[in-house]
Amino acid sequence: LRLSSCHDDCSCLRHAAVIEGAGAAIKENHRRPRMNIAERIKSWWNGTQKPLHLRHGELGERAAKKQLQRQGLKFLTANFRSPRGEMDLIFRDQDCLVFIEVKTRSSEAWVRPAAAVNAQRRRRLTRTALDYLRLLRNPPVKIRFDIVEVLLHDSQVREVRHLPNTFAMERPYRYG
Repeated sequence: LRLSSCHDDCSCLRHAAVIEGAGAAIKENHRRPRMNIAERIKSWWNGTQKPLHLRHGELGERAAKKQLQRQGLKFLTANFRSPRGEMDLIFRDQDCLVFIEVKTRSSEAWVRPAAAVNAQRRRRLTRTALDYLRLLRNPPVKIRFDIVEVLLHDSQVREVRHLPNTFAMERPYRYG
């Protein structure tokens, strides 16, 4: 077995509806609880906001989602969680399922944000992607792993970089 690329000639468009339908069901099941307006006011009043790194991470994920939608990718779900990890964003690009890791940084002084996706993190993302595919009953679709780098300046989005097909599934895992 080998990992299929989104640039192969074989088409799995007939499974797009399956992916979209299951994505909606997964989105409902894995949505993080949101604060209602009373809880937000209470949190603001008491000064118990989320830590800055978490707010920056959420800002980066929103910016990445907007950028990818502008590029024509179809959003399926965000923050998919399984017992083996979490996937920031999942999109569909024509007949390809795209698993996306978003890296948000306020500075590139030391290293590119994508460099934080090391072998251990790639293995965790691979296993999480396999869990997502298992929930879809393992459809015969092409998959790829992308990284989106979001650079901030004074807590504002300065730049969004999409790095498609950044890595393949980690060994010994294969799909397709």
